Amino acid sequence: MVKKQRLVIIGNGMAGARLAEEVLAQGGRDSFEIAIFGDEPLGNYNRILLSGVLGGTQDPEDIFLNPLEWYEKNGVRLHVGVRADQIDRVEKSVYGAGDVVEPYDKLVVATGSSPFLPPMPGIYADGSAFKKGVHVFRTLDDCRQIIDRAGMCDKAAVIGGGLLGLEVACGLLNRGLEVHVVHRAPQLMHSQLDPFASAILKQNIEHMGVHIHLQKMTMAILGNGDVAGLVFEDGSCMDCDMVVIAAGVRPNVELAQQAGLTVELGIVVNDNLSSLDDPEVFAIGECAQHRGKVYGLLAPAWEQARVLADRLTGRNPRASYEGSKVSTRLKTDGVDLLCIGEIEPSEGDEVAQYSEPSRSIYKKLLIRDGRLAGAILLGDGAMTPALLEAFNHERELPENRAELLFPLGGALESPNVADLPDEAQVCNCNGISKGKIVAAVKAGHRSLQTVCDATRAGTGCGSCKRQVHAIVELAADGLMADDPSERYYVPGVPLTKVELIKACKEHGLRSVSAVFKTLAGGKEDPGSKAALASVLKTIWGEEYEDERDARFINDRVHANIQSDGTFSVVPRIFGGVVTPEQLRRLAEVAEKYNVRMVKITGGQRIDLLGIPKESLPQVWRDLGMPSGHAYTRAFRTCKTCVGNTFCRYGLGDSIGLGIEIEKRLQGVEAPHKLKLATAGCPRNCSEATTKDVGVVAIEGGKWEVYVGGAAGSRVRKGDVLCVVELHADVLKYAGRFIQYYREHAKYQERTYGFVERVGIEKLHRVLVDDAAGICQRLDAAIQAAVDAHVDPWQEAANPVHPSQFSGVLTVV
Repeated sequence: MVKKQRLVIIGNGMAGARLAEEVLAQGGRDSFEIAIFGDEPLGNYNRILLSGVLGGTQDPEDIFLNPLEWYEKNGVRLHVGVRADQIDRVEKSVYGAGDVVEPYDKLVVATGSSPFLPPMPGIYADGSAFKKGVHVFRTLDDCRQIIDRAGMCDKAAVIGGGLLGLEVACGLLNRGLEVHVVHRAPQLMHSQLDPFASAILKQNIEHMGVHIHLQKMTMAILGNGDVAGLVFEDGSCMDCDMVVIAAGVRPNVELAQQAGLTVELGIVVNDNLSSLDDPEVFAIGECAQHRGKVYGLLAPAWEQARVLADRLTGRNPRASYEGSKVSTRLKTDGVDLLCIGEIEPSEGDEVAQYSEPSRSIYKKLLIRDGRLAGAILLGDGAMTPALLEAFNHERELPENRAELLFPLGGALESPNVADLPDEAQVCNCNGISKGKIVAAVKAGHRSLQTVCDATRAGTGCGSCKRQVHAIVELAADGLMADDPSERYYVPGVPLTKVELIKACKEHGLRSVSAVFKTLAGGKEDPGSKAALASVLKTIWGEEYEDERDARFINDRVHANIQSDGTFSVVPRIFGGVVTPEQLRRLAEVAEKYNVRMVKITGGQRIDLLGIPKESLPQVWRDLGMPSGHAYTRAFRTCKTCVGNTFCRYGLGDSIGLGIEIEKRLQGVEAPHKLKLATAGCPRNCSEATTKDVGVVAIEGGKWEVYVGGAAGSRVRKGDVLCVVELHADVLKYAGRFIQYYREHAKYQERTYGFVERVGIEKLHRVLVDDAAGICQRLDAAIQAAVDAHVDPWQEAANPVHPSQFSGVLTVV
């Protein structure tokens, strides 16, 4: 048996993780033992979609490409949250934090880049910690911190008017803030646009509500503990309570410099993607410099990953990287902008140009020797697919240049995908050609979802999905398949949710492993485990057989992991009502365990942040309070106003009812988190109408019961399910709705999506009129779930596994 080579990848971002995928796809698991160092305590996610997360159009959970389970399933040793500190090229080893050592035969540096921080006073509060309200936008944690801060702010300033800065600005605008973009250059996106395009883009962005300040050099950030404003070179000032620095990035090359590798702008590599100093050390992605260029884009990184995987696995030992053709998109709602190749013409170039400022449209093509050298398309993307294909494959262009700017039925007419050659690149993010999509259809993938899953087409920014759909329809001769897998509750078990529940009951399947053994031929799917655990708990309650590997880390230790690997503890405070004795206990625990932050949450609770895993059981013992379930998909809180207990406008006892609801439903798990609220009058101070279940007191001593509200990345007023008089009736109908949701919702489907999908009329018929004759069973089922609840923090006394609350142990 041939001994496996040791392939070590430094960086678990979109370049490093993609290389691992490519190596595995080419059979590399048989020849390589793969280890990856990843700074973040997460799997690999799509950074392209972070702007959607910030703007509230994308769920953070949906942007992950490879969750932690993927690495284990594929035999990849991921040092999650471990930074590589040193490369020893003599001993051929990489050293990481926490005494981690990985010997290598082949080493790939994919350390990416970091935000550039201008040398100005006021960024830092103390040492290396940012002042409160100062942020960068690079990671998912950065995104979460910005969203959290946005909820406490009114006015934000974004330093940088490039691609990233504008995406951040539009995202913050969606969050309801007054947003100002401050840019030192005389035009927006000066690296990608000419002055005419920039002027129209500025007009477009300002029309959306963003304030633009050009030729404005920021000299300092004001404020002592928190951001208070900005000072500019011209002596003027701007007040603001949040600053996001988006002034560009710098390749992370310090590790390579320490190892003695040649570094200029980035780590210098040849066409083999190996360093100039060591043929066993390679570099790809944003940290690599090839033929004098450093690419800060995704497509070149993935192209480099494909080439290097070909070489490493022997699939194509002569594979060579010769550079990438670049294109960029501005990913914001309301702006359609594509930039391809070069901006300004060289001597002898032809320029085809069209401008319509009143409609925010600008088109410019650079034509060199009859081929496309560059393009700007703003406000009209009809020709985007055809121009990208012509640019990427250096197609000769038609003599009638109007055919390049408008869909006139000429040689570059874009809507007809049948005219595109197989090598035409359709998905620019993933480098997927028309031929690969057609091949996937011929291999049996005859629906859009299955083709996207099989090829990765459309899984980047998503802008190509319409064209992918057209190609699938064309290749399937118009007979796109109704793929039943799209209706499966989990991908690893070929059953719908109703079928799955029925089968589990018939066979008495009480554990995730039993489901796989009986219903999936014994083949386990790590990505299906959490969803199966959720539905099994709903079916069996206290009879459910818990298996630890079916839980996320949060559920295994009953606390919410933070970006630095510590945890937050949120005890339950019923209805937001706390006693002086509980407050004293919270303060004592915070001091005893050096809690880094004590935060009042939006759900009227107190969060203790920064607690090491090994300290969790003792913290819970000292608090002596039940879990608030802030870490799992379950009932979280019932927010209350003071109601008629104190408020002169109060019509009902919202505090008393809220406490009754919370004591009854605490710990009930569901397909997604549940947030409830009670309001003592229609003034709705507790925002009950935008909760998963909300109750509002009205005249006549009655309560309106709302379901399906939302106030997060999406805002939706709930629908009135019924109007009742008694607290007991509120508890009954809220419980019925939650149980029906538990039984029929998709995994991770929020109640607002569930209510819209099912319809409030049907919910009223089923849950109030009992048209289906199931209300008695629903009442009994939710009661069984309530009876089965045991405070998970009681596990502190008897850990289910010796390492459940131990520190992370890394074995190499």
